[in-house]
Amino acid sequence: MGDFGRRLRTAILVAALVAVALVSMVSDRRALLDGGRELPWGVGALVDVARSLQKIITLPMDFLGDRWDHYLALVGVGEENVHLRERISFLAEENLQLREALVASGRLAQIAEMREGFEIPMLPSELVGGDASPWFRSVSFDRGRAHGVRSGMPVISEDGLVGLVTAASRYSARAMLLLDRQSAVDGTVQRSRARGIVRGRGVDDLEFEFVVRGGDARVGDVIITSGLGGVYPKGLRIGRITGVSDPGDRLIQIATIAPAVDFGRLEQVFVMLRRGPTMELLYESEERDELAEAAPSRPTS
Repeated sequence: MGDFGRRLRTAILVAALVAVALVSMVSDRRALLDGGRELPWGVGALVDVARSLQKIITLPMDFLGDRWDHYLALVGVGEENVHLRERISFLAEENLQLREALVASGRLAQIAEMREGFEIPMLPSELVGGDASPWFRSVSFDRGRAHGVRSGMPVISEDGLVGLVTAASRYSARAMLLLDRQSAVDGTVQRSRARGIVRGRGVDDLEFEFVVRGGDARVGDVIITSGLGGVYPKGLRIGRITGVSDPGDRLIQIATIAPAVDFGRLEQVFVMLRRGPTMELLYESEERDELAEAAPSRPTS
């Protein structure tokens, strides 16, 4: 009996709701035909109750639908962010490569100009290490005897003179920089042709020693290699004079030179694959002695 009663009450409730809906529809229809009028208070109350029940029933579905739309939107945004990050990374790498290509193209143009002036084979090489102690200023690069590099060969960059190869193994070599205290280069003032010796000081600038009498060196003058001494070819840019000391009673005057090469940013060098006469005589005898020592001795009879 209990189950039957519950079913009967459910059927009566559904029938009542249907009846209310029909009454509301008929009333709205009559009101529309009559030119519009207010609903009776009972019908209006039932309509308000039905609207409230509809909102309560549909509220969870609306909430879930809204959350689902937001979730789908966030998934799409996340995928788009990943794609954008990949694109930004690719463009940044491409931009870096283009910048490097522009820098390299500028260097190659300068090196082409130098080759036209010297007509000496030049071997490009990348730096792999350096020694910047107060006593020694040198760099190591990734070319050696297997590539034709020998001790005594000049090393340059697109800006000017770097130094001199002092040791070479099969696949690498070491060069003494102009900044080294043992470095000495015969130089010439490009404007006045005054000659002197450019010496390293172990720091970031150089000294130019020249004879006071007949010597004409001023701030801003460019110093180049003179070609004398049989070590470096003539015309390699060394640097620019930044200061000239007062000689006083001395015969030797000293000028300070800012190197043409920025050694702190040096990445690539070029080895001039030809030794000067002095270096050729010096190292040829040493290499001959080394070969003689390395050769197996013949047994005496």
